[in-house]
Amino acid sequence: MMNILVLPLFQMPSGHHQVADALIYSLYHRFPNVSCEKLDFLSYCNEQMEKRVADFYLRWISLSPHSYEWMYRRWMKKFEQPTMEPWLLYFEKKMKRLLQEKKPDLVVCTHSFPSHVLQRLKQKGIVTVPVVNVYTDFFLSGIWGKTAIDYHFVPHKEAKKSICTTFRIEHHRVIVTGIPIHERIVPAEKMKRRTSKRILVAGGNQGLGKMKQFLMNATHTQLTYDVLCGKNEALYHELKSWNNPRIRPYRYISDPAKMNELYDEVDAVVTKPGGVTMSEVLAKKLPAFTLSYLPGQEQMNLHYLRKKGLIYLLHDNEPYDQQLMRVLMNEEEMNELEKRIERYSLEREKTAQDVLSEWIEANIYAIKKR
Repeated sequence: MMNILVLPLFQMPSGHHQVADALIYSLYHRFPNVSCEKLDFLSYCNEQMEKRVADFYLRWISLSPHSYEWMYRRWMKKFEQPTMEPWLLYFEKKMKRLLQEKKPDLVVCTHSFPSHVLQRLKQKGIVTVPVVNVYTDFFLSGIWGKTAIDYHFVPHKEAKKSICTTFRIEHHRVIVTGIPIHERIVPAEKMKRRTSKRILVAGGNQGLGKMKQFLMNATHTQLTYDVLCGKNEALYHELKSWNNPRIRPYRYISDPAKMNELYDEVDAVVTKPGGVTMSEVLAKKLPAFTLSYLPGQEQMNLHYLRKKGLIYLLHDNEPYDQQLMRVLMNEEEMNELEKRIERYSLEREKTAQDVLSEWIEANIYAIKKR
C-alpha cells in the first residue's frame, strides 16, 4: 500500500483544498490501492490556533487590505525573519511528528507554509520523504520551499524558467501542469457565440467582493446572471428577495460536476482572480471579467492575467453591463481572446494528475518490496 499525504492549510474552503480534492479524486480512481489523506497542517498542530489565525486573516484582509498587501509582499521576498524562528522550530517539531505518525511515501503540498516547513527539515537531513509543490496561483511566492523540494508543478512556462534559473533546479523536477482543476470540469473545445449572454457571477466561497453593487446596476436586457453566493447566506437571501427573473442566486456548490454544468450554460464569468477559479474558466474557454480582488495573492494573479490578456478589469466609471457587452459583442476581440487562451493552454506539458500517476507507477513496486 502506498500512502500519500496531501497538505493544504486552514479548514475553510479555498483553492488549496480544491486542488487537494481534485488530485485525491483522480488518484483514487486510477489507483484503488493507494491511500490518500488530506490534512490541514495548522489544525493538526493546534485546532484553536487554526481558528484564531483563520479569523485574524479574514479580518485583516477586510479591515486593512493595504497593510496586508504590504506585509504579504514583504513575506514574498524574505519569509524567515528572526522573530519567526521560534515558531518555525515549533512547526518543524509538529511536522516531524506528523510524518512519523502517517509514514507517507509522498507528500503533496497545496499550500506554501507546509512546503516551507518541509524544506527546512529536508535541508537539515531530518526528512527524506519525496515532496511535491503544487502551486495554486499564477505566481510563486517566496514562502514555498524551493531547492530541497523534489518536484514542482508550476502554472506556466515563465514560472518554470524563473524557478529553474533563480534556484538552479533541474528542469526535469519542474513540470508545467497549469493550476490543477478537477477532472469533472471538462475542457471546452471552442468559445460560445450567442447574442443573449448569460453571465456567471462568482465571489469566492465567502461571497466576497462588489457583488451586490454589480448586480444593482445590472440593467441590460440581453444579460442574465447566475450568482454564486458561496457561504454568504445573507447575500443569497437578499438576492432571492429581489425577485428579479434575470438574477438567479446559488448557495455554495461543492460538486465539480454541477459546476461543470453551470460553466457550460454561461457565456462569461465575473469573478475574483483566484487561481483555481480562473484555471477552470480558462479550461472552459470563457471570457473572464473582474471588478474586485483581494490584496496579495489575487492582486498578483490579476497582474499576470492582465499582462497575458486573459481577464478584463471592469471600472466603476461606466455601467458594468455596458462594459461587458462592448467586449462580448466584439467578434474580433473574442477571436483574439480565444487565441490567447489557447496559447496559455498549450504551455502545459502534462496534467498534475498524469505526473503523479507516472510517479506512483514508477515507485509503487519498490514500495511494496520494502
